[in-house]
Amino acid sequence: MSGRLPDFLGVGVQKGGTTTLQRLLEHHSGAFLPPAKELHYFSLHHARGEAWYRQRFVGAGAGQRCGEITPYYVFHPAAPARIQALLPQARLILLLRDPVDRCLSQYFHSRRLGLEWLELEPALAAEVQRLEGSDAVLAATSGRHLSHQEHSYLARSRYEQQLPRFEALFSPAQLLVLRSEDLFAQPGRVWGHVLAFLGLDAVPLPPLAQPANAGRGEAAAVPPGLREQLQEQLQPTYDWVASRYGITWPHP
Repeated sequence: MSGRLPDFLGVGVQKGGTTTLQRLLEHHSGAFLPPAKELHYFSLHHARGEAWYRQRFVGAGAGQRCGEITPYYVFHPAAPARIQALLPQARLILLLRDPVDRCLSQYFHSRRLGLEWLELEPALAAEVQRLEGSDAVLAATSGRHLSHQEHSYLARSRYEQQLPRFEALFSPAQLLVLRSEDLFAQPGRVWGHVLAFLGLDAVPLPPLAQPANAGRGEAAAVPPGLREQLQEQLQPTYDWVASRYGITWPHP
């Protein structure tokens, strides 16, 4: 089969800075990423087969490290095992954003794209019912579940339910877990960590005009009481991430 397989993947999270990471790595001469972000091979397009996936990397130079970034991978229940089966030595990057902020950002993202027709509180209340049976659907090679991908606001912020699937299949040395907010507050430091993790030559941080794929600030209008409710619901996530990775977020 022509084409190579990736050396690294950005597996999550949605609305966590993965588009910015893609743009930064595209500037590094030692890295090759397909022009189109989010190939979804291990999630939506697994039925297309390995030959199709390899074709996405035919443009890579002999000395380049190949990678791709699809933030749905961390949430898709079948993706970790599929990745391990094809790329057992791959290095995986996870950017974790404050769970409440990520939840709200995804909701407003879906609204902007016309994928969400419910107001915020009804959408959050409908989530469990919307996701019912999704794991069984996604177990199929060509399985797709719209709400699992687009209406999973709280569920995709429950990192303690997602990361252990990768921890069980990959060594700690293969996982780089970073705080999304640090990518924007201290981009040079995070950039250095990423390059060292991927074995790429140290180069200056490429210019960052503004966070890529950023929202429009709609979450600022969410009532404080609702934010507090979401923080209570997601408290197990905050506690687990702090205990497991030493990553914390300040609460208002």
